[in-house]
Amino acid sequence: MDFMKIPFLLIIFFIIFNCQTLSLDQKFEACAPKSCGNGPNISYPFWIAHSHSPFCGFPSFRIACKDENPIIRISNDDYIIRDISYKNHSFLLTNAAVYDANCLTPLHNFSLHRTPFSYSPDHIGFFFFYNCTSLPPNYSYPIDCFSTSKLHSFGAFHEGYLEFMNFSSNSCQSSVEVPLDFNNEDDDFTGLLRKNYTDLLKMGFSLNWRAQICSNCEISGGRCGVEKNQFVCFCPDGPHIKTCKEEEKKGWMKPVIGVCSGIGGVLLMGVASFIWFCLHKKKLARSYTPSSFLLRNNSSEPSTKELEKGENDMGLPLFSYEELEKATDKFNPAKELGDGGFGTVYYGKLSDGREVAVKRLFENNYRRVEHFMNEVEILTRLRHPHLVTLYGCTSRLCRELLLVYEFIPNGTVADHLHGNRAKPGELPWHTRLKIAIDTASALAFLHASETIHRDVKTTNILLDNNYNVKVADFGLSRLFPTQATHISTAPQGTPGYVDPEYHECYQLTNKSDVFSFGVVLVELISSKPAVDITRHRHEINLWTMAINKIRNDELHDFVDTSLGFETDETVRDMICAVAELAFRCLQSVKDTRPSMLEALEILKDIESRSSGKGKEEDIGISHEDDVLLKDGLVPESPDSVVVPWMSKSSTPNGSS
Repeated sequence: MDFMKIPFLLIIFFIIFNCQTLSLDQKFEACAPKSCGNGPNISYPFWIAHSHSPFCGFPSFRIACKDENPIIRISNDDYIIRDISYKNHSFLLTNAAVYDANCLTPLHNFSLHRTPFSYSPDHIGFFFFYNCTSLPPNYSYPIDCFSTSKLHSFGAFHEGYLEFMNFSSNSCQSSVEVPLDFNNEDDDFTGLLRKNYTDLLKMGFSLNWRAQICSNCEISGGRCGVEKNQFVCFCPDGPHIKTCKEEEKKGWMKPVIGVCSGIGGVLLMGVASFIWFCLHKKKLARSYTPSSFLLRNNSSEPSTKELEKGENDMGLPLFSYEELEKATDKFNPAKELGDGGFGTVYYGKLSDGREVAVKRLFENNYRRVEHFMNEVEILTRLRHPHLVTLYGCTSRLCRELLLVYEFIPNGTVADHLHGNRAKPGELPWHTRLKIAIDTASALAFLHASETIHRDVKTTNILLDNNYNVKVADFGLSRLFPTQATHISTAPQGTPGYVDPEYHECYQLTNKSDVFSFGVVLVELISSKPAVDITRHRHEINLWTMAINKIRNDELHDFVDTSLGFETDETVRDMICAVAELAFRCLQSVKDTRPSMLEALEILKDIESRSSGKGKEEDIGISHEDDVLLKDGLVPESPDSVVVPWMSKSSTPNGSS
């Protein structure tokens, strides 16, 4: 009886293995590129439901065809994929509702949470504001179809910049942020102002993905797919690990083919039952081979630590995530030094004893990679005594993007002026003047190095225990070629510090940093924050308040009373001279502002005259600033900006 069962079992095995081999061929065919009619060809890591099989891509890359358009669902909305760049791992998409709805009104924020996608560096936020009691005067996109006689709805490019138009978003019942693509080099941003909001949204936006590179598999004649959530190369003779080369074939393929051939020969030749039993045992023995092979293969893949140690494109020391997690006590909230728009900074201590500040970039911020790369590129390229030192970072392949800086122990200038370290008399005028000079020196060096900081503010000016300045946070910084007159870009920065001409014309220049530095100067004079919504509506922004006080000859009402403005004539003269410089820096027309190098020289001249030195003496440009004078970087001619207390014989730089 047992003898009769053996041929039957072998026939069953033969059929099973034959079907398995057939299914391998079908996987290769099933993952052939397809399209929905319109749009690009769809292939790994994307796959079309009802056209491809799920093993042709990852679950998050599932595409449905609707009206011959490829549709992907993200953040509970449908988006039309207009183009895919498999080489750059990016795709362009547009909200499908833009083409269908008569009145497109996004009711929730776009989110990439729990998706494998990230934003491209060319993204900006576009905001929808609903049911507002009024409309801002300029640069908004009214949504008439969602407005009533009393309540208004509109779109705008940046929520914070509405403050420059004295418009409070608190007058709106709700707001929603959606992404929009803008390439600063190819697009004229002013042209966007002539579009309506639906045309803007039709421009779409790009997302990037990270997945196994498929090109090697395709070059070898295979098609990429997924098995057990891992990349696999499907070939005509079955799946391979990377390519269709014979030596990279999965380990279990050879035993399967051997067993199938052997069983076929057994059935044809009618071999005795003893041989059938032997072959059966051999098959069982070989059935363990695939798992052991795959285990060996998986163990040979590089670990996260190995990747972190190996990637060092810019010559910067790399830290492992585990090392920084230990240094910060698992990012203990008690060790937080502060946070901003891009991440939280923690105090840490490395195994070699160095005290560090570790910036942990927010995972849900779509500009985190751009911020990370900006900081690394600028701080590895530039060295200056008043720029913060970058010790290193994690690899871009690490689970989180972390930046490691020198630890500056005495907080920020904002802390000492109007924050948790502010105490009357603790920051005397001569210290404040030194802070202004150090900051101007760092910014002048950046400008001479063709770099615009773009986020100059007192919270980004760090102080050591001797009140020496370290300018930090270069995530928004931009390269500014000397031959360029401006860079067309969406305004970015911190409300209260952003150049109004930059905000109005969308043209970034190094004079934008000069304006922000002017705000820092009036903060040093007044000890008031740059933005305070408790002040009168025309004085919410400190720079408008300062200009009004200076124009009305009311500086005495503006200056911090602890500085001795009323009692010390020398201090009063110095504060007036710095206020004069701030007034020039805060001019609404950029061409009437001084350069940072000129501002630096004026501040040093103020300091030297207060010390009893003649103006004919050297103003003290140190060796570290010599680089500022190369390539024709001489001070610009002063512009005719009249300050109320200046005598008719005075020149704009404060000399008689």
